[in-house]
Amino acid sequence: MPADPVSKPRTKPAEERRDELMIAAERLFLEKGLEQTTIEEITTGAGVAKGTFYLHFSSKADVLQALRARFVQSVLDGIVAAIEGRGQEDWHGKLAAWSTACATGYLDAAGLHHLAFVAAPPATKEGLSRNILIDHLNELLAAGAGENAWSVDDPGFTAVFLFNALHGVVNQPGIGETPAARAQLLRAIEAHFLRSLGLPSGMD
Repeated sequence: MPADPVSKPRTKPAEERRDELMIAAERLFLEKGLEQTTIEEITTGAGVAKGTFYLHFSSKADVLQALRARFVQSVLDGIVAAIEGRGQEDWHGKLAAWSTACATGYLDAAGLHHLAFVAAPPATKEGLSRNILIDHLNELLAAGAGENAWSVDDPGFTAVFLFNALHGVVNQPGIGETPAARAQLLRAIEAHFLRSLGLPSGMD
């Protein structure tokens, strides 16, 4: 009997297995904490054998590092999508979109951020001076300065300064808990970003 050409493979792709392990680990870490969660619980939650875990990760700390990287990439993806919705020459709009999308990314995943960066912080604080979000903002500031949209002496320094200001604000306990409070917070962050580059903020 000929094989069914549209039959699905019996095993899932490795990347899909890895994602399922990360999803299960994130849920358990948030529910129970990193230390209280076992690798067996993660594999049970992902529906895989325990040995499968070690094909993708060496430890729970390794999973946590992967969750950190995925979190930051997710925030960046949101920023890129927001900026792409602006006109090519709309530098004011691009900067406003950057601040709002970045803040929204942090607020939407506040629990994961606290787990991955506060409750179990990275070994160094390098991420506060160099990461893919800061690099992207640096590129935006430099590009805007090149088009005379604003004047900035040191885009790299300014990117670190603005990112850390935003990071500090959105990670305050209880910040932006209601829709009205979140909307007000996002407007305030956008205004401070724009004012820092000498642009009208809409709140002046």
